[in-house]
Amino acid sequence: MFGLSELAILLLVVIVVLGVKRLPGLVRSAGRASRILKSEARETTEGPLTDPADPRTIKARPGDWTRERDEPTA
Repeated sequence: MFGLSELAILLLVVIVVLGVKRLPGLVRSAGRASRILKSEARETTEGPLTDPADPRTIKARPGDWTRERDEPTA
């Protein structure tokens, strides 16, 4: 894959392009996204919380908006 020198060059390019001020925020948000992804993956592997033999159906109520109503008519 990549060697140490290629990763170092890639890191320098990222620092130059993004700037030193924006890099900590970017790394922080990537860490948050990683934690969320891991927790969601863990929840899905534990199994469903409800009985799969009894699926729930979400029904629209009268007056709910749909995409057709949101689009302006020509």
